[in-house]
Amino acid sequence: MTHLEQPATTAADPAPGAPGGTGGAVRDRYLDLLRTLALVRVVVYHLFGWAWLTVLFPSMGVMFALAGSLMARSLKRPAWGVVASRVRRLLPPLWVFAAVALGLLVAAGWRPGEDPDLGGAWEFWGLFTYVLPVGAPPFPWHIGDRAGLLEDTWAVQAVGPLWYLRAYLWFVVASPLLLWAFRRRPWATLLAPLALTALLGTGVVRVPGETGDAVMDFAVYGACWVAGFAHQEGVLARVPRYLAVSLSALLMGFGLWWASGHLGPDGWDLNDIPLAQAAWSLGFVVILLVHAPSWRALPGRLARWDRLVTLSNNRAVTIYLWHNFLIMATVPVIDQAYDLPFMDERMVAALDATYLLWMALLIWPLIGLAVLAVGWVEDLAARRGVRLWPDGGRRERVRR
Repeated sequence: MTHLEQPATTAADPAPGAPGGTGGAVRDRYLDLLRTLALVRVVVYHLFGWAWLTVLFPSMGVMFALAGSLMARSLKRPAWGVVASRVRRLLPPLWVFAAVALGLLVAAGWRPGEDPDLGGAWEFWGLFTYVLPVGAPPFPWHIGDRAGLLEDTWAVQAVGPLWYLRAYLWFVVASPLLLWAFRRRPWATLLAPLALTALLGTGVVRVPGETGDAVMDFAVYGACWVAGFAHQEGVLARVPRYLAVSLSALLMGFGLWWASGHLGPDGWDLNDIPLAQAAWSLGFVVILLVHAPSWRALPGRLARWDRLVTLSNNRAVTIYLWHNFLIMATVPVIDQAYDLPFMDERMVAALDATYLLWMALLIWPLIGLAVLAVGWVEDLAARRGVRLWPDGGRRERVRR
């Protein structure tokens, strides 16, 4: 039904003074707009599985670049406090999601200690990654009945995207060292992940298992993270724009050329082609960042989307964690329509033909309900006042 985005964002990290934040600094609304577009694209991709979306807008690369830029800005403060703050903001929303996911898995009959795919007692401890995402958490590839309320691969769809939290956590932990290296050898640090991706993606170097997956994720999106450093440190601004765009276009052209000779089962889905994904994403984010305006407010007609942009940035973790679960939840909801008394053969055929459209319409109110139900955990994690609907407008503050 859906496709998992392979090696993505991070959540917004509301700065002091941002809509919904506290303090004096002002958020760059251009970067906030990019994060909102990236989140919407992730949801649409997982809903429809359109491979061309990975070329049109490489959301994961964009989100990692934005996170890297914010991380570089924050590292003007002592590194330990910044890293601890980022990890603290990440964990409580993960714990709420993990409690629901593990509860449903156990209720469906999964017994980690008896699962042969976990590979014994050591792999059983992989459940700890539901608490601290140093690795991708284990889950059964098939559970339940294909004819049941949810298809038997629902665990893959729901829990699989947690790989992103693993990647984000390691980027955060590595950022003080990466930024130190970047300030001394900026171009070598920027291009090193791309070189590592070439070694891994061509099979010259092989790293097996979960470690290999983590290293691949780090390599594919590492250059985008460091490009965020380059944006924040002003390095990109010192490169002539025509040169930055020209080199980025050449890199993106190489990515497409490489992809054309290494198409996977889903065709032009760059998630299946690491080197193409790395090259295309880096070129794409550099072009976005070298043309970045500095917006204190969304200009012109974009202003009408201001509250949506503010809300999505303040609840980016919640949206990312829960969107695949909610996509699957649309199925049993829509299926209730088949039992309505006026559903004749013609109406059933019409519903079958427009099923994905109804899913696309229903997913957004379900995401809104998730924001109301569990989004406030992000406020607790950030040690802010709890808000149910932080869209920057008039809002009711909720007592803890």
